[in-house]
Amino acid sequence: MRSSTDPEPCKPVRTAGREKLQLLMFGLVFLQGSGDVKYHLGMYHRRINRVTERQITLSLVANPSHLEAVDPVVQGKTKAEQFYCGDTDGNRVMSILLHGDAAFAGQGIVYETFHLSDLPSYTTHGTIHVVANNQIGFTTDPRMARSSPYPTDVARVVNAPIFHVNADDPEAVMYVCNVAAEWRATFHKDVVVDLVSYRRNGHNEMDEPMFTQPLMYKQIKKQKPVLQKYAEKLIAEGAVTRQEYEEEISKYDKICEEAYNRSKDEKIMHIKHWLDSPWPGFFTLDGQPKTMSCPSTGLSEETLAHIGQTASSVPVEDFTIHGGLSRILKSRSLMVQNRSVDWALGEYMAFGSLLKEGIHVRLSGQDVERGTFSHRHHVLHDQNVDKRTCIPMNYMDPNQAPYTVCNSSLSEYGVLGFELGFAMASPNALVLWEAQFGDFHNTAQCIIDQFICPGQAKWVRQNGIVLLLPHGMEGMGPEHSSARPERFLQMCNDDPDVFPKITEDFAVRQLYDCNWIVVNCSTPANYFHVLRRQILLPFRKPLIIFTPKSLLRHPEAKSSFEEMLPGTHFSRLIPEQGSASQSAAGVQHLIFCTGKVFYDLQRERKSRGLEERVAISRIEQLSPFPFDLVKAEAEKYPHAHLLWCQEEHKNQGYYDYVKPRISTTLNNTRPVWYVGRDPAAAPATGNKKAHLLELQRFLDTAFNLEAFQSAS
Repeated sequence: MRSSTDPEPCKPVRTAGREKLQLLMFGLVFLQGSGDVKYHLGMYHRRINRVTERQITLSLVANPSHLEAVDPVVQGKTKAEQFYCGDTDGNRVMSILLHGDAAFAGQGIVYETFHLSDLPSYTTHGTIHVVANNQIGFTTDPRMARSSPYPTDVARVVNAPIFHVNADDPEAVMYVCNVAAEWRATFHKDVVVDLVSYRRNGHNEMDEPMFTQPLMYKQIKKQKPVLQKYAEKLIAEGAVTRQEYEEEISKYDKICEEAYNRSKDEKIMHIKHWLDSPWPGFFTLDGQPKTMSCPSTGLSEETLAHIGQTASSVPVEDFTIHGGLSRILKSRSLMVQNRSVDWALGEYMAFGSLLKEGIHVRLSGQDVERGTFSHRHHVLHDQNVDKRTCIPMNYMDPNQAPYTVCNSSLSEYGVLGFELGFAMASPNALVLWEAQFGDFHNTAQCIIDQFICPGQAKWVRQNGIVLLLPHGMEGMGPEHSSARPERFLQMCNDDPDVFPKITEDFAVRQLYDCNWIVVNCSTPANYFHVLRRQILLPFRKPLIIFTPKSLLRHPEAKSSFEEMLPGTHFSRLIPEQGSASQSAAGVQHLIFCTGKVFYDLQRERKSRGLEERVAISRIEQLSPFPFDLVKAEAEKYPHAHLLWCQEEHKNQGYYDYVKPRISTTLNNTRPVWYVGRDPAAAPATGNKKAHLLELQRFLDTAFNLEAFQSAS
């Protein structure tokens, strides 16, 4: 909810073609997606507050049937609206969350959302929670649904005042709601209104409640409806006459009936009616992106050097940093002098350049300020003064956009939902959530499955959120090894059996048609480019990045400035660039791979002296699949056996996704051999020796040229 007294950035833009917005913002005809039932759709509406005579904006966030999952999304969107309006106290923008009693007590996301309510980078300065307490959850009564006396007891964790009110008493409900509003306006803290009521006709007003709560519903059937009760009270007091009451009822019924009849004449569904947060001007009026191209994501030498200097400095005087951090900053400075970047510096270059271009960057998650692997260090801490910190990236340019980097609570479900909501508010921001380890997204699966993957298809809602998921087999055990790429790839909407038409704008057109983008970058430069591309594209799609762990400091996992200068782009596939590419006819193996395993393969190939007989190509963008580049690479090596090599187990990772697409690319004329670990239930072994043995076994297989020769 937003007040009309906001400064200009908070006001919706009105254009001459506003009535043509049924295709605006989200680039789809509604029927191209799956759509959703109407009560899941969002809404955006401007109206007059008749008390203050000021315009307010009401926004209803689209939500799935997964109970309470929308709570953190609403909070994130609210926070973003406050941020872009400069509303630091929550006086212009606020959120109201509607809950069911059983879900409020039973769903853990409610606690996770409350737990964010007073954290500096996540607070929305008070939320009004309204619980529609009908004293039953589908067919389960409270004795089976919770262990506490009230469904609202979870709110006590933040000491929120909780008002229990009889929903059959309209005046009491109004009084309590006014008190709740005054509490929020005065103290900027959460408050809960528990509407103690009942449902008269069962679940969805269609179920038969007597099956499971016979005594309760015998009592409910004896209850007069609240309208009748209140009317009788007012008539008895002389406040209204029965005739006035009946006239009001008839008048309201007539309004509803006329609206219902008009709805039958509607032939067009206007998408603008179902958008919770329009992005005026982002698309053209016909609903298409302004262009189907993406400019170069490279930067000038001067810009790279300037950002690099910022990344290796402490811009605040009399600020004492840790000795170990001094060495890290010095090594960054040396890299800049040598015109090279590692993973952390490549990320710094991407963030810093977007900030200089006026794009807000927000990075959120557990331990993101330092980085789980102590590689980032975007927030410096004075070693002598408590709570004194410095964010160098906010000192690059006087006209830059602000950089927000914030350690989150130990929550995935809640925080990812929050960041998704934050990314809804504006297309001109790079919003990233980083999992402490890639497999931590398991506990945020609901947000991924219900909002991020199908959001555009269901709700015509584009979103550019970025997920950073550390991934890789390092011999450290099953936990924290795999970010489960197979799950993301299985949910991609491209067809493995259809070779697409290759056009001039194919690379961008593919991105426009997909539901999300999945990449596994093997170089800092490519990571830099894909982050910048996320903003320079003329539309928004979620971006899933499997990020490295050991590669963060791998001496070979570095990039030159040459790979990041003007005219350079993100490489969807990095072809073989060594001696094998110079003698393609003699190449016996063409190994396709992605991510960290490339460095294992490259090292093994060198140790065996097979640089001229084995080519290795890296598929950096897995989805949408680079059919055109894979085709060109395979045709370059006509006599080579085609191998897909991965470090993940065969039933995991990328194999089931890439194999049919490579086969389709080549019209099933050449087999695609699998090289990697055998199928397994766990993501990785817990024994370091077993890990190394498995690694050497599949490397031996990959470079056993004779075995494949006899097999063919």
